[in-house]
Amino acid sequence: MTEPSVQPKLTPQFCFSTVALRDFLRISRGAIDDSITQNLNALVTPAQSGFDPASTSVRIPRAPNRPIDPRACQAFKDKVLFPSWQARSDVLTYCGYVATSPDPDDPEVALREAETEKNRERVVDERLDPYSARYFPREPRTEMLANLIRQERGVENIVRSRTWGLVRERCGDNFQDAEEALNSWRTGRERRAT
Repeated sequence: MTEPSVQPKLTPQFCFSTVALRDFLRISRGAIDDSITQNLNALVTPAQSGFDPASTSVRIPRAPNRPIDPRACQAFKDKVLFPSWQARSDVLTYCGYVATSPDPDDPEVALREAETEKNRERVVDERLDPYSARYFPREPRTEMLANLIRQERGVENIVRSRTWGLVRERCGDNFQDAEEALNSWRTGRERRAT
């Protein structure tokens, strides 16, 4: 069975390193969600009754999806899928908090202030160049992180929806949406922990 995603150490530096943040999300999604069909196929027991040589005498089209043992499906969801989703949710939530908190360590504060001061000192003649009065200050890194988190949450919702659709199709019997199922798993985990 596939291993769930391991949550990285959560620090503001991790969040502000957009390469590390995106790599974690990309690798986690690739290992679990992007390969969900292969992960579900791995749960199917190929030959429960053994090989029957007579089965090769007649060509019978194979059913597109073989049934998956409900216990194996539930174990996959509980031990791999939901923990991976939870790790990604925790990272996105933590980085969302970092993005909305003040950033006293922003290395570009002085640079932004210098650019703003330089812009104030500029003399602009809009008759000669009507666009010269435009000034676009640099975005603080917290705003850039907030935009990235917003974007990644949208991607996460799409990925989970697609994955959950395939899980429901192959495992059956569950009519919750992805978020409801994850919340039920969280509640069950919290009850077992207490």
